[in-house]
Amino acid sequence: MVVQPKVKGFMCTTAHPEGCRAAVKAQIDYVKSQPKSKGPKKVLVIGASMGYGLASRIAVTYSCGADTIGIIFDKPGREKRTASAGWYNTAAFEEFAVADGYYATSINGDAYSQEIKEETIARIKKDWGKVDWVIYSIAAPRRKAPDGETYRSVLKTTDREYTNQTIDLLTNEILEVTIPPATDEEVRDTVKVMGGEDWKLWMQALKEADVLAENAMTVAYSYIGPELTHPIYYDGSIGRAKQHLYQTADELREEIPGLQAYVSVNKAVVTQSSAAIPIVPLYMSILFKVMKEKKLDEGCIEQMYRMVHDRLCADPVPTDENRLIRLDDYEMKPEVQQAVSALWNQVSKDTIKDICDIDEFWQEFYEIFGFRIDGVDYDADVDIQVMIPSLEERI
Repeated sequence: MVVQPKVKGFMCTTAHPEGCRAAVKAQIDYVKSQPKSKGPKKVLVIGASMGYGLASRIAVTYSCGADTIGIIFDKPGREKRTASAGWYNTAAFEEFAVADGYYATSINGDAYSQEIKEETIARIKKDWGKVDWVIYSIAAPRRKAPDGETYRSVLKTTDREYTNQTIDLLTNEILEVTIPPATDEEVRDTVKVMGGEDWKLWMQALKEADVLAENAMTVAYSYIGPELTHPIYYDGSIGRAKQHLYQTADELREEIPGLQAYVSVNKAVVTQSSAAIPIVPLYMSILFKVMKEKKLDEGCIEQMYRMVHDRLCADPVPTDENRLIRLDDYEMKPEVQQAVSALWNQVSKDTIKDICDIDEFWQEFYEIFGFRIDGVDYDADVDIQVMIPSLEERI
């Protein structure tokens, strides 16, 4: 089957198996080219098939020499429908990792569920005994909680309407957008989905099952961003959820003796969801241009290698005054934000091509799904029904 991107609005409904494979290989090659890290040997990555989760898995494997179990929630390909990009990413990663001599297996299912937690614990007990690190990289619009209720998150302000400019990435028009405030119920639901409750449930389950190694470490991911986006991020409904995440890290350290628990604040990157968030695409289009000009730009793999090698493997782990790991340090450099702010105030329909790097935004968007990758023949027939062998099938 010849696979081409099918983009509707800001949704891509296809993924390219060979493109995803090439993208995974490029990330692996990057980490292989960097200095090795003295770090964990058994790592559980919850949310391991895309973005920061996938990059984390690659980083710990090829920098630390770690074996990994990945929790994914992806769909395989069918006769006329491609698999999700995460499925192809996972298939490729495991193929490369196993060929290079590493243990790598994945469990496909809802990480929020008790069933997946129990299946994961059983696998750890059977194959490892203990786990050294737990990386929590879940981002989902909804969550079915243990109480049986399904909660949905919103990206809104929390006090009053917020109006600012944004960009229509399909037409390159500069528009004014107003974001409404969330209700108390919407804020509560967003905290339920994007806060630290499920992270804590995972860590408690692992502790109770006695599969956490002595002085085990866990890290979850967050984003803060500049003052420009604070009304919808830092001070908005998502910000309330992230505050809960930070509080959860403190609670985990207090409640599980010896556990090192951190939240890493990462740089803004393109995801399928971020493309549809008002204001953010315009900010990122300007940010990419500024950071590339200053030779500071990083993708997921560069950041996650830096997190593993320079942060989590350091003793002590470098954090700010709030015990947060700041991998957004390049993005938040004063000279970067000053340049972004200056360009933000100059952008208009007449200046947009000079001020914004929209082409880079779209390039990164397509790359998520395995498209626009150098060296891939997109006119060739490919097998879209790629399998992920179980660990037992590989032996």
